[in-house]
Amino acid sequence: MGSGHPKAPFWYALTDHHRTELLRIGKRQDFAPEEVIVRERDPTAFAVVLLDGCVKVSTVGVRGYQAILGIRNAGDLVGEQAGVDGGRRSATLSALTRVEALILPAEQFRVFLRSHPNAAEILHRTVSGRLREADRYRAAVGSRTPEQRLADLLVHLGRRYGSRADDGVLIELPLSQEDFAGLVLTSQRTLGRVLEQWRTRGLVVTGRRSMLVRSLTGLRELAGAESDGEV
Repeated sequence: MGSGHPKAPFWYALTDHHRTELLRIGKRQDFAPEEVIVRERDPTAFAVVLLDGCVKVSTVGVRGYQAILGIRNAGDLVGEQAGVDGGRRSATLSALTRVEALILPAEQFRVFLRSHPNAAEILHRTVSGRLREADRYRAAVGSRTPEQRLADLLVHLGRRYGSRADDGVLIELPLSQEDFAGLVLTSQRTLGRVLEQWRTRGLVVTGRRSMLVRSLTGLRELAGAESDGEV
């Protein structure tokens, strides 16, 4: 996703020594698909490294609707803000696939960062990169249509999580229509209208918690020149 932060996710940007140290102080834990890992506003004191699988990051908006802030993947560090400063969770983390995570207690993680300035710098660049991503995405909301944003999202999901099928790329993630609407910051009604148009044109086939993309090339064209297929 963009530049200005480690090309590799946090975990893979670390040295072998860093990873060994974190494995020593952390605890491995598995989560089933759709299981909540941390809940918004909970007073927890740990950070989470995703060793395998992916999660969605969500928050409840001012009108009570769920806003999806992004999807995080294997190698990503999540919940680092509360994990470092011990504050309440600013978002909910929910497993989209089976997840293997490394739970890092806040105090031990802070000691690790103080003892390993190179790792602390990687964390700093990771957080800064996410802030820039958020700024770019907010700017894109004003300049790109919901159709373009949805096309960009499906290109990313197809490339990252899709499996080849006879007639396209199958995306099987427990994402509801509400989730898709939240990820592209539009209403479910608008999302439904766009998907209906795409079904009519033969671009996608929708199922329960699955979507068959028949033409990633067609979606890239719909997404426009700004598309980088990232979420």
